[in-house]
Amino acid sequence: MEKRYFESKYMGKMGYLLHVPKNLPESERKLIVFLHGAGGRGENLDAVKANGIPRLLEEGMDIPAVVICPQCPDGIVWTNIIFAVKELIDKTVEEFNIDKNLITITGLSMGGFGTWEMGVAYPETFAAIAPVCGGGMSWRAPILKNIPVWAFHGDADGTVPPRNSYEMVDRVNSCGGNAKLTIFHGVAHNSWTPAYRETRLIDWLLEQRKG
Repeated sequence: MEKRYFESKYMGKMGYLLHVPKNLPESERKLIVFLHGAGGRGENLDAVKANGIPRLLEEGMDIPAVVICPQCPDGIVWTNIIFAVKELIDKTVEEFNIDKNLITITGLSMGGFGTWEMGVAYPETFAAIAPVCGGGMSWRAPILKNIPVWAFHGDADGTVPPRNSYEMVDRVNSCGGNAKLTIFHGVAHNSWTPAYRETRLIDWLLEQRKG
């Protein structure tokens, strides 16, 4: 993955990893946004590669979509800087002529919270969201009623309680939305390992189209 930096109007220099597939199609270009967990914060972009989609890409997986993995600075969380993530998304859409109907977002732990927050803050942007062991403010979840959601959590998670995902998914569905939750039994806070490696999550993201 290529290491890159961009100047945010709101917070200055922000690092991110970029994957461009070997054969980028001329049309229907897809974008997947990945938000890392708390351990990936800082200025060392290699830390972003520790888990999830960037790790799979480093191991040789060729995902047929442009993938961006921004890095959150130390001392803050994704929900503090969603405006900068949106700024990076817009920049990438313009640079690679991404189809605006084919943008999805996923993230783990702190990035799972960020994924929920990006969805409710910018529902018009995403074709689907996939938060892993995250959570959010369930009273805002009805905003997501028109966006497919696939959430994941381990039922032995002692860091982020599984009820966080249950509450968000139940609230989306209670207002007519399309959210599903996969629970990994006996799995603690590392539910991102089975989520990204043992399910169809990445294929599912690639299949989504807004509207």
